[in-house]
Amino acid sequence: MRRGVKQWTLWLAVAVLAAAFLLLGANLDFDYIIPKRLARLAAIAIGGVCVAVSSIVFQTIAGNRILTPAVMGYEAVYLLLQSLLILVMGMHSLVLLGQNGNFVLSIALMLAYSWAIHYWLFRDGKNNVYFLLLLGFVLTMVIGTFTQFIQLRISPGEFAILQGFSQASFNKAQPGQLLYSALLAGVACVAVAKTLPALDVLALGREQAMSLGIDYRRMVQLQLALIAVLVAVSTSLLGPTAFMGIFVANTTYALARTGRHRATLPLGCAIAIAIFLVAQLLVEHVFNYRTTVGILVNLVCGAYFLALMVRTRGTA
Repeated sequence: MRRGVKQWTLWLAVAVLAAAFLLLGANLDFDYIIPKRLARLAAIAIGGVCVAVSSIVFQTIAGNRILTPAVMGYEAVYLLLQSLLILVMGMHSLVLLGQNGNFVLSIALMLAYSWAIHYWLFRDGKNNVYFLLLLGFVLTMVIGTFTQFIQLRISPGEFAILQGFSQASFNKAQPGQLLYSALLAGVACVAVAKTLPALDVLALGREQAMSLGIDYRRMVQLQLALIAVLVAVSTSLLGPTAFMGIFVANTTYALARTGRHRATLPLGCAIAIAIFLVAQLLVEHVFNYRTTVGILVNLVCGAYFLALMVRTRGTA
């Protein structure tokens, strides 16, 4: 009962923050300001759900609470694509592809990348999640280094455009992108919801899950595919979110006080949406757009990650 009250309380706080975001300083302008904010609110909701669900499910599979899907290199692939587009097409890439074209291309490339590494790793009966994480770390470093090499070859003006893609922002989303994102994220979340009992068993570990009748290899492949879809949607819609997933997941575990995904996933979604809303309100009404949501989120979540690492090391 207490856990249910806590969830409803948090979702009520999210509703209050959403109302404040929509109405604060809008002067009830339903012709321009509020419709624009509704679009950003939709991006915040979709992005928050994607970040929370992908991070919690990924940590369940990895059996580690300081890892996020970012270690698999999805965000690095996204930044590499944006760098290549600007290097090859210059500033005209935004005009030639358009926002929707860039969005679809980004999702397609990240999903292709995910399929390639999963196919290579799980073929011939291989089934090593830890090797998958190590491979992700290495690919992230290699892709990041290559991206830096490309960035050194573009002009300062083009680099300024690239910086806009490297920071999380809710201003880039277009109605078409929001529709496609909502559909993809909705399908992935429904698929995750159907496997909640299996996820609870996976959290016990590989051997325990297999002894309880879970097809571990198939279930891990399915969850990694769903995580790839969610990360591709959030990254293409908002941009990289770096340490956000670690903060959301660990805050969720602390508040839920249970490992059951039926409780942690909805609570995590509420926490992620609330964090994005608070960050956006601070950017608009406190910092007056002198900073970005991405900077605030990475600053707070990065500091939390450092504190988590120090605390974990001290108790080891």
